[in-house]
Amino acid sequence: MRPRRLLRRLLPPVVLVTLIVLYALGAQIVHQLRQLYHAETSAHLTTQALLIARELPHPLRPADGGEVDALCKVLGAETHVRVTVILASGKVIGDSEHDPATMDNHADRPEVAKALSGEPGAATRHSFTLGQDETYVGVPVREQGRVAAVVRTAVPVSAIEQTLADLRNRIILVGLLIAAGVVLAGALLAQRLARPLTAMAGAARRFAQGELDFRVPPQTTTEAVALAEALNEMAARLDEQIRDLVQQRNEREALLAGMVEGVLAVDSRDRIMTMNRAAGELFGADPERATGRTLQETIRNPALQRLAAEARSAERPVETEIRLQANGERYLQGHGTLLQDAVLIVLNDVTRLRRLENMRRDFVANVSHELRTPVTSIKGFVETLSDGALDSPEDARRFVGIIRKHADRLAAIIEDLLTLSRLEEDGAAQMEPQATAVRPVLAAAIEACQLRAAEKGVTVELACHAELTARASPELLEQAVINLIDNAVKYSPRGSRVRVEGQQTNGEVVVRVKDEGCGISVEDQERVFERFYRVDRARSRDLGGTGLGLAIVKHIAQVHGGRVGLESALGKGSTFSIYVPGAG
Repeated sequence: MRPRRLLRRLLPPVVLVTLIVLYALGAQIVHQLRQLYHAETSAHLTTQALLIARELPHPLRPADGGEVDALCKVLGAETHVRVTVILASGKVIGDSEHDPATMDNHADRPEVAKALSGEPGAATRHSFTLGQDETYVGVPVREQGRVAAVVRTAVPVSAIEQTLADLRNRIILVGLLIAAGVVLAGALLAQRLARPLTAMAGAARRFAQGELDFRVPPQTTTEAVALAEALNEMAARLDEQIRDLVQQRNEREALLAGMVEGVLAVDSRDRIMTMNRAAGELFGADPERATGRTLQETIRNPALQRLAAEARSAERPVETEIRLQANGERYLQGHGTLLQDAVLIVLNDVTRLRRLENMRRDFVANVSHELRTPVTSIKGFVETLSDGALDSPEDARRFVGIIRKHADRLAAIIEDLLTLSRLEEDGAAQMEPQATAVRPVLAAAIEACQLRAAEKGVTVELACHAELTARASPELLEQAVINLIDNAVKYSPRGSRVRVEGQQTNGEVVVRVKDEGCGISVEDQERVFERFYRVDRARSRDLGGTGLGLAIVKHIAQVHGGRVGLESALGKGSTFSIYVPGAG
């Protein structure tokens, strides 16, 4: 139903009631006035008849008809009333409006008959003489105790009706004026009633639009004041509640956004209710776009969907591992809990833990394997010596030399393991970065490897400006470069060259060690910095490597806040690089 304005609702019933009341009142007034006017007219005609009766000659004889008729016409003209004199026999001897000689006997007229009986008579009827309705009053004229004649006065009914019509028209005009006044007063009243309602409706719209600091202006009536105060109080409470809700939401969003764990809530129809940034990053989804969409539509992972379904049907929290293949293999530990009709899923990225476990397992296996060889060899040769080889000085010296070699290898492995352990545990703490001249560090590293290089006929060259400085620990940087030069010398052919360079690029100092060896395949380049990883295991052992040198280089670069790099191709040599912060 279409709403209407208060004025349109209020005015029609008011106008209708006013018109009905005015009509009823006017009709009653006209009726009462009609009766009153007829009564006054009858009384007036009676008075006129009595006065005219006094003017008649006494005694009244038929022979006096001419005189009486003349008198009637004079009195009728003066009083504007029809005057008729009728003898007791019913004969008309005088009439102000007509010739008495042509008039019928009037003894049977109601007002005349009543007057002949001795009492005044009155009647309203049609006059056959004049051809119109008239009101008649007859008064008896007594002579010697009897009714000798009747004096009748009359006025046309049309005159009465015209007077009443004029009166009715005035009443209607006054009624219309009153109705117009009522309409105007109703309009003003409706406008006055609607003004505070309109103001409050506008205030309610502003409240709905979020302008809860707006207040309804003061009102004049008690009811409007109460309503305005109620609206203002409602707005204040809504504002307070919304502020609390916004604060709680912001705190929740800040908490969820700050969590490294992925969090998402799913309703009973598998629609995502909320998703934090960490969960979005895990699954490559936009949290804002994901809200309101189904879990299957947003995240195409069967394990996660099964976790949500199991959590919804289980009585206790459920837990499962989720494997992701996108952007590298990742492992998530998922916890699902049913909260009323929603499922809360918390995801922990355990990829690093899995990798650490794998690294630990590989490390233990590699350490065991690397230590088993020298220990087995030492044990075997000791048993050989114990079984009688000591009796042969030549064999004893050879076996002792082999034992010393494996013992040195075992000591080297243990030393490298301790170095890695120190770098991993407190490498940054033990490092004291300072502005270090790079060229002296590189020269010292070359000097430390010079003997082995000379034995193999490998030339080690240095190319570095004397002014180049880095923010680094000289001891650790020298150890890293020694490891790189040592590897380069080991895997370079006799008579080749190893070039050591130092330069500054984009605020970093890069130290490169280039060799002319056999090179490293692309598949192996990604793993050469892992512990105990060897491209050629048999050759590495023969050359005396522990398999930890490049891992130590990588950790030294990382504790400096730097990184390592490798460029190599099979048959074309390799270039190992260390990047550390510059001091300039």
